[in-house]
Amino acid sequence: MDRYILDTNLFFNMQAGLNMGQTTEEVVKYVTEVAREGKKTGSVQLYMPPRIVEELLSFFENKEQLFLKEFLAEVLVKSPTVDSLQFPASAFYALVDDIRQRSYRGLRVGEEEIEQAAHSLQNTAGLSKMEFQKKVGVQIKGFRDRYRQATRVGFLDSVADLDIIVLAKELEGTVVSTDEGLLKWSRLFGVREMAPNVFGQKMKLLHHHQEQG
Repeated sequence: MDRYILDTNLFFNMQAGLNMGQTTEEVVKYVTEVAREGKKTGSVQLYMPPRIVEELLSFFENKEQLFLKEFLAEVLVKSPTVDSLQFPASAFYALVDDIRQRSYRGLRVGEEEIEQAAHSLQNTAGLSKMEFQKKVGVQIKGFRDRYRQATRVGFLDSVADLDIIVLAKELEGTVVSTDEGLLKWSRLFGVREMAPNVFGQKMKLLHHHQEQG
């Protein structure tokens, strides 16, 4: 049986090449059907950790919709076992080194943005409070964007992401995500990963074969 651990972004990133629908609802319904058929034949099992399920549901105002309930009835929600698994020490060395480098880059971004703010806010004495706030707001947005790029993009930055990796390791499964950071760290932790377009194609083939059968 092939085991796949799904990330939230699969259902919202329509540019990922999943090709299972044009809307989030369509994708959820399609994946539900694949999960149902996969369980019947014993060929495929789809998993999501509880934190990822919470993340997914947080995007829906009405969490009691039938298609969401049907989805959760077919996808196996499982917490990873964190006490008995072993990971390569090299992954933790890489993680610590990456954190150190990102911390330094974040510090440099902060220093540069402070300098830019000092220059741009020199002549603000005649501005109204609203005009001043708008000017400051531009600086703050620029800092947030650059800081996020320096410290978070391509990084394993949430416990929910780590849940996916640990669960995939435990089940000898495959991580499916559009998050470059999660895929990168899946490789470093010795876990299989699959691009969404490949996963989508495999699921379509499975669906087609089962319809033919």
